[in-house]
Amino acid sequence: MNTMNPAITISRILHAGYVFECEGTRIAFDTIFENPFSRNCHAFPGMRFDEAAIRRQRFDAVFISHFHDDHCSLESLDLLDRATPIYLYCIFDELFAMLRQLGFAKVQPLRLNEPVTVGPFQVTPREAMDADVDSMFQVRAAGLNVLNVVDSWIDDTTLGQLAEEGPWDMVLWPFQTMRELEVLAPSRHAAAPPTLPEEWIDQLKALAPRYVVPSSCQFLQEPWSWYNRAFFPISYAQFAREVGAALPQARIVRLDPGVSVRLDAAGLQPAAPLPWVIPVGEQDVDYVYEGNAAAPPTSEIARHFAPLTAVQRERVLDYCRSGLPEKYGEVEAASDYFEQPRIWQLSVVDSDGAVTRWRYRLAPEGKATIDESEEPLGWTTEIPATKLYGALEQGESLTTMYLRINDTVFDPDTERDLLEADVVDDPLIRTLFSDTFGAYQAAQLRRLLAR
Repeated sequence: MNTMNPAITISRILHAGYVFECEGTRIAFDTIFENPFSRNCHAFPGMRFDEAAIRRQRFDAVFISHFHDDHCSLESLDLLDRATPIYLYCIFDELFAMLRQLGFAKVQPLRLNEPVTVGPFQVTPREAMDADVDSMFQVRAAGLNVLNVVDSWIDDTTLGQLAEEGPWDMVLWPFQTMRELEVLAPSRHAAAPPTLPEEWIDQLKALAPRYVVPSSCQFLQEPWSWYNRAFFPISYAQFAREVGAALPQARIVRLDPGVSVRLDAAGLQPAAPLPWVIPVGEQDVDYVYEGNAAAPPTSEIARHFAPLTAVQRERVLDYCRSGLPEKYGEVEAASDYFEQPRIWQLSVVDSDGAVTRWRYRLAPEGKATIDESEEPLGWTTEIPATKLYGALEQGESLTTMYLRINDTVFDPDTERDLLEADVVDDPLIRTLFSDTFGAYQAAQLRRLLAR
């Protein structure tokens, strides 16, 4: 006679990826089967995937929380059986069409607060702070209640709703505050304190789970990257100290890639690891934060990337000559900084350290023209040429491009105005990303269909 309590086995894949299993039904979340993923996100701790074994896996459903390429990668999904139902939270129809072009026959949109039943599982998407982008997942099965926050933030209204959905057996909590924007302009940002945001502690207290898993992240950038000392302020140890002190009744459980646990009403026990997630090297590793960590010049960073071919370099130069000025008038800034004329200098740095500089006069009505005057600069941007090509042709995302913004001292009036400017108002960021969606996945799809 089986006297074991009904249970869910929860296994970590990588970053925000998980496999949940109950009564023979297996569902997965945010399935990333790549290392590195998103071009320069290397698993931390180290691991590798057995792709042949992944191709043999069968999931009863896959749930994707949002469209960011570290959660929805077509090259990872390409390893799955095309009969797998895919449930995706996304307000853009284009991504659903891409998944169908890849061959998935069952692609369904997720609606907030509308549960999806798969065998014993009831999965309910919950509203994140940025509902146009993110979602969270409430997972019920075997009489248990798990909240997968993915990497979203929670507003007060949603927190109240989630508290009413308790009690919570486990919360998968995004434990890092990534400094994606601060590293773009390191000379203009103070080092972040290595501590959890106060609202996180209050929110976890309101949820009062039995178990808390520090979730999301689990990656570093390239081994040479200065981001590895500046991007992630919070360590696993710090998370455990702060959450443990605030929630003494809860147990903080670290799940590294491949690690599995069996959750039931009585407690939590180790379970057999995922055989297709293979640990590599030391696993008991942690983040080390050093503020802005003496950011190296862009010329040094650019030397780490492969040089462009003549054709590729001409693509970059043509964009700087004509594509960018034409595009600039189609995108708007979020702040008022560019509501008066500014001279912008764009420096494109080759892998040998050579720099090609472009000066543009940016007019308030949205016109950008190449400028040869000696007027004072009002904004500067530096980028490795290889990364600019990657954004143009391969859908490379902002966090992998090593942009350096306003890394100089301007005249006093400009410095005063810059206090109210937003780094994402950068003209290159706007012309590359403001009116595009799914460029990364579209580039993946082109490669996959061309095989």
